[in-house]
Amino acid sequence: MMHGMDHEEVDIDLGDMDEPQQTQPQQLQQLSWKMPLETVLEEEEDEEEDEISTQSDTRPLINERDPRQMNECLKVTFEDVIAEPESVRSGDRIWICSNALFEVSRVWFYRIVTVLLAVPVSLIAGMLFGVLSCFHIWLLTPCVKITLLNTGWLQTLWSSMLDTFVLPFFQSAAGCFNSISVRQGQQ
Repeated sequence: MMHGMDHEEVDIDLGDMDEPQQTQPQQLQQLSWKMPLETVLEEEEDEEEDEISTQSDTRPLINERDPRQMNECLKVTFEDVIAEPESVRSGDRIWICSNALFEVSRVWFYRIVTVLLAVPVSLIAGMLFGVLSCFHIWLLTPCVKITLLNTGWLQTLWSSMLDTFVLPFFQSAAGCFNSISVRQGQQ
């Protein structure tokens, strides 16, 4: 051992592994040689199904389609669009029918327009973002990096000129205007 190093004690739990209440999934895999073959195969299948269901790409898309709340403004209900004050009210059945008609027409027109436009717009947006990403990664970023590498001397020259000529002028102007005080008086 090296001199001057702190020694750290390690506690090792040598508890009885046959107690079922202490057995955890990792311990079950270690003890699988003690179990009957059918039990081990069933547990491996369950783990594979759980792993597949948690790794699915479509499950999060189906459950939460606006995870970043980009379209909060589109959460519109009937009461947000049509609201009757207490002084003027239509009949209750008219109000209920109007509400139902609004909700049904909003949902179904959205679905119909989505069926017609979702695939083409998705395709066009995907192609557009793919092309823009390609240009940004392979053209724009390298050009900017090359420009910054080759104009390092220009940045140094520019900052030196500013420090030499412009900074003293503004510091002296600040010193001159620093002594000016304005008082407001009533006449």
